[in-house]
Amino acid sequence: MKNILGVSALASLLLMPTAYATLLVGDTVNGKRLYNANCTGCHDTSVHSRKERFVQSLDALRKQLGNCRHLATAEFSASETQDLLKYLNEEFYKFR
Repeated sequence: MKNILGVSALASLLLMPTAYATLLVGDTVNGKRLYNANCTGCHDTSVHSRKERFVQSLDALRKQLGNCRHLATAEFSASETQDLLKYLNEEFYKFR
């Protein structure tokens, strides 16, 4: 019985990050379109994959998107912001 509980607890811990990542809503195709249309005027995608990148968590990525919004050529809706967040996380960051 003790082993079953231990295995169950371990399985829950291992599955939790994956479940969190799948809860991230958004449309990655639209996020990529928005990124290419609005963000590449200031930087290319290499800022997301460099070794010393500034963003180190999903919350930091969300905050950085808010900081960049004033530089974009368009005002993003809440759903567009989610699309960008999902695209960047799935394509580059892979935070859980």
